[in-house]
Amino acid sequence: MRKLIASTFVSLDGIMQAPGGPEEDATGGFTQGGWMFAHAADESLDISAAGFDGKDRELVLGRRTYEIFDAYWPYQPDENPIAKIFNAAKKHVASRTLTTLDWNNSTLLGNDVVSAITALKAQPGLDLQIIGSGNLIQSLQAASLIDEYIVWTFPVVLGRGKRLFGRMAKPSSLRLIASKVSASGVVMSTYVPDGDIQLGTFVEDAPSEKALALRKRMASETW
Repeated sequence: MRKLIASTFVSLDGIMQAPGGPEEDATGGFTQGGWMFAHAADESLDISAAGFDGKDRELVLGRRTYEIFDAYWPYQPDENPIAKIFNAAKKHVASRTLTTLDWNNSTLLGNDVVSAITALKAQPGLDLQIIGSGNLIQSLQAASLIDEYIVWTFPVVLGRGKRLFGRMAKPSSLRLIASKVSASGVVMSTYVPDGDIQLGTFVEDAPSEKALALRKRMASETW
């Protein structure tokens, strides 16, 4: 079975919206687009080595990310190594509204994206890679279909915008299998799912009366 890998750039507060430029995705009144630009000169940020360029993989894209990419990458010259890879790669697009896809080698997944991805993973072929596509990542994380996360955390706080994980994310543990810090402070991490969260407590003594009263207020949502 082939792997499904999610690759994304995020801010320290978990925002993944429009890292590449102000006009990339300004929905919701987002005004901080292009927040990774200050790190563009950091030569230790190797997009290809980290697997962000989709080399030797098939791409899985949500509708919004597909439309952003479709309006940009086909118009870049083949001298651009990422454009050459993206344009040639097989692309699977999750959308309930699109009926046709102009970008070559692109196919629609259908309305039941979870079933479609499950079927794709079971087929022989290259590993599958999600790039961007926050809503799609959230749906597939909740269905336990993502096998690996490549996350670059940039040292910026954005305050608002589209987040990598929403409130409906499935609680789960992750295991760090690779990590590196770039010269400009970007933390480049790779995680794999590691089962359920193991819960516990550091409190060994019996709770005080005040602690019990506080717990009661918390439970009644009056705290």
